[in-house]
Amino acid sequence: MSEPQKLPLVYVRGFAGDTSGINEVVTDPFYGFNEGSTHIRIGPDNEPDFYQFESPLLRLHLDEGYEILMDGSQAVYLDSHSAVPPNSIWIHRFYDVSASTWSAQPQEFRIETAAEDLLTLIDTVREKCGAPRVHLVAHSMGGLVCRCLIQKVLPDLGRDPAACVGKLFTYGTPHGGITFDFGLGMLERLRDAIGVNGAQIFGPERMYEYLTPKSLTDPDGPPPGWDPREMPSDRPFAFPRERVFCLVGTNPADYDVAHGLSAAVVGSRSDGLVQIDNAYVPGAHRAYVHRSHSGRYGLVNSEEGYQNLRRFLFGDRKVEAALVGHRLPDREDTAWQAEVGLSVRGMQIVMHERTTAQWCPIQLRDAVRNVTAEGADGDAADTGACVPLVDTFLGSDLPRPGDTGSMRYALHLRILSLRERNGLLSFGNHLEQTADFDDTLVVDVFTGRASSAPALSAVWNSDIPGSIRDHLPDGSARTDENPKPGVWVGHVELPGTAAPILGADARIRLTVTPWH
Repeated sequence: MSEPQKLPLVYVRGFAGDTSGINEVVTDPFYGFNEGSTHIRIGPDNEPDFYQFESPLLRLHLDEGYEILMDGSQAVYLDSHSAVPPNSIWIHRFYDVSASTWSAQPQEFRIETAAEDLLTLIDTVREKCGAPRVHLVAHSMGGLVCRCLIQKVLPDLGRDPAACVGKLFTYGTPHGGITFDFGLGMLERLRDAIGVNGAQIFGPERMYEYLTPKSLTDPDGPPPGWDPREMPSDRPFAFPRERVFCLVGTNPADYDVAHGLSAAVVGSRSDGLVQIDNAYVPGAHRAYVHRSHSGRYGLVNSEEGYQNLRRFLFGDRKVEAALVGHRLPDREDTAWQAEVGLSVRGMQIVMHERTTAQWCPIQLRDAVRNVTAEGADGDAADTGACVPLVDTFLGSDLPRPGDTGSMRYALHLRILSLRERNGLLSFGNHLEQTADFDDTLVVDVFTGRASSAPALSAVWNSDIPGSIRDHLPDGSARTDENPKPGVWVGHVELPGTAAPILGADARIRLTVTPWH
């Protein structure tokens, strides 16, 4: 497998609010993407520990060889150079024209205009560096600017967004808008009617306008059941959701905007501003991390965010893990949940975690769908239920600490049950936060960029004597169960202790494919 060409990156920042907020934003040459942090929650008793994160901007310079190019401004540099290197980073400075510090008559901010200006920047950068596409990296509202470009601006021009955008990575974007736990919808209706500081852009009426192509727009507004999170795949010029990654924050406590009032109103199932269920595009890749929307524990200035970003943009292997073939006990009064955590060797952070304590477990009944042995509906006999657990992106060229020479990660899986009686949870024999099944699958992937077929080892922690750090694979790779070239599929049996809960046929299905 040859080394893929580096594509330019364009950063798109989030919402700044009123004119005073915009004026503050435009004083930063990098619109905030240069902000690092010094806090990480890895100390005893979940207390913050010192951890120096340089910022995603600087880390891409150090790790991937990217450059920031400007001569007084990006525009001047682009205008004065006939060619620029593709491994370059560009800031979409869409707020500049709305700042009163540079103009006596600042322009009113509109998402459509910001998306149109983003296209101008993309086309200029592509022309100057000769790259076929650019990657878009966006925080908060910036992801909606990118989606306006992808779902409306480019289709309205008859252009395929996949021809000029490589991948889209969003940090805490309100893909489903911004909603509140309080007020029974009254607060949202008041916001959308008054348009406080332009915040109506996070309501369904405005979102429908800037996320829908002109040819498909209903003049009466969004139809019943319209979901702003959706990036429909059945439209002309549909952008592949496979090329979208949504980083979801689950920590509202550390979002201190308005002295914590925002987090209190939005609710505990959020990052302090965006509710968890609104922070992703259905069908896109996603990871959940215990970070807030912004601030010292924010998503953008976090190691968790950066590691997911780097592997999604530049990794060369995708590993999908799913729970398949399980048969939950037939108890109408019991709700079943799964918790998952993903750790990559050498990282001081958890890359992905969905837990009940952080309000985002996997609801097994809701997540179940029927699949076949090859993972595609209808191709073979039904093998039972399937629950996707996590997609992992790995890089063959990244450092591999330890003695195994492999890309190692661990998937922590817990299965919990909650008993209901007359529609209410029953706690008679309940042990809070205690799982019915709890184990960790340790996966080693051996491959290089020159190899298309990986060798994979997987073993449960309960079968490893001693500590995981001392574990060495025994040298026997698991068998590839899929005869199709380019896709490796294997099933890992669960420990015997899981059989009474998930059934004797329950497996973890691992699927490894090249990632470009």
